[in-house]
Amino acid sequence: MRFISSPEGFLTPSFFSPFHSQAVPISHIDSIKPHQLNLSFSCNEQLQQILYGKQLTFDELPFSIEELQLHYENGYIQYHRGITPQNNQTVCNRCGNREKRKFATFQCARCECKCIYCRHCIMLGRISQCTPLFSWTGPPPDAKMEDILDWQGTLSPRQEHASAAIEQTIQENDNILIWAVCGAGKTELLFQGIKTALQAGKRIALATPRTDVVLELTPRFKSAFPKTNLVSLYGGSPQKSESGRLYLTTTHQLLRFYHMFDVMIIDEVDAFPFSFDKSLSYAVEKAKKPSSSQILLTATPSRSLKQQVKQHSLKAITIKRRYHGFPLSVPRFQWCGHWQKQLQKQKLPKNVVSWCEQRIQKQKQMFLFVPSIQHVFDVTHILKVKNIDCEGVYAEDPDRHEKVKKFRANEIQLLITTTILERGVTVPNIDVAILGAEDEVFTEAAIVQIAGRVGRSATYPTGDICLFHYGKTKAMVAAKKHIEYMNKGE
Repeated sequence: MRFISSPEGFLTPSFFSPFHSQAVPISHIDSIKPHQLNLSFSCNEQLQQILYGKQLTFDELPFSIEELQLHYENGYIQYHRGITPQNNQTVCNRCGNREKRKFATFQCARCECKCIYCRHCIMLGRISQCTPLFSWTGPPPDAKMEDILDWQGTLSPRQEHASAAIEQTIQENDNILIWAVCGAGKTELLFQGIKTALQAGKRIALATPRTDVVLELTPRFKSAFPKTNLVSLYGGSPQKSESGRLYLTTTHQLLRFYHMFDVMIIDEVDAFPFSFDKSLSYAVEKAKKPSSSQILLTATPSRSLKQQVKQHSLKAITIKRRYHGFPLSVPRFQWCGHWQKQLQKQKLPKNVVSWCEQRIQKQKQMFLFVPSIQHVFDVTHILKVKNIDCEGVYAEDPDRHEKVKKFRANEIQLLITTTILERGVTVPNIDVAILGAEDEVFTEAAIVQIAGRVGRSATYPTGDICLFHYGKTKAMVAAKKHIEYMNKGE
């Protein structure tokens, strides 16, 4: 295979054409394999650190095509075709997309053909028929055995039991579900297992559905593992080209990895988008090694997971009490009339306004969840007109991270939000309300998670969770029963 770089630095068609179905038969493409490893070759250690355990495009690698070709010829790099036809289907080998409607064509300047590209993972950069994916086939980077757990906390007996089960699962390359109530201390019970994995030279990923969760967990893990090379990945992360032993990442970022991780921890495995987007399950399977362990964490397991546990195809540990021993706050229902009609008249239900004002007087922080982005705008405007200091936040808010940071620092007392913050954001002394709890966006799992924002601190173990509604739903009732059931457990 020949590589040519033009004077302008762009790759010429003679490089890309072997990856295009119109250039050579697919059987020939699939036969491209790495050369025999030349152990006397002195590889580029920076390239080794960046590419090991990943599948990246040329645009994501800060190396010349000549450098990559040299490593390929010495058996240290393998090429994979970005998009291939399989069984009369087009398949994206980065995200696993097989849906015809999620592919499109464009006139490609590189291969000078009409090229198919994947729209599903376009946020990671365009990948097309003539886009090669590079992976590392040489030896792994040297593992440093200086990782030390520096955490002075203690675990409850229930946490100790779960922690030991996680450690055993990692040692045996097995799978386990940890079903633990919100505020049970899931993060801390991972520490011993992660320490054991690091001491064994393993690489660990903790994947979570939300950027906010990654940002909250990062300082906690850096404090617990101060000597570990930790990489934090999310949209806009400055560490995307860095390599480490412990990764905290959004599930979307796993699409860049290939047989990297010995331990895969999936936080909130039931949550959107992981539960909705099949490509993220594909990303997990591709990112972990064939022989690896998987730890699933959730407070609201899906029916499928419960069925697996019932059939003994997945082992599980249940923690029905928070680490401080206090029960979960149980939601209360409060009818508020046709609140959407009132919003159209630039008004809010009186009991909603009263709920906010009472907590303003008590100097207590609040979350007020609403069904949609437009409702964030409307409610925030109405409350500000009433001289109630507040901010609104939603997924695409350009100031989202700054607002959440200020909220955590108690610089914002009332935050109006969509379900984007139903998980991951922890504030010690807080009350929570939902306006329009009857909306279909507030599922049983969502309400349980929202209620779980309250009472997480041992200093403030109680709080109010009020569901303002225009009619009770099955989801509201089921969420309340779910929490009451967990409170009965030991």
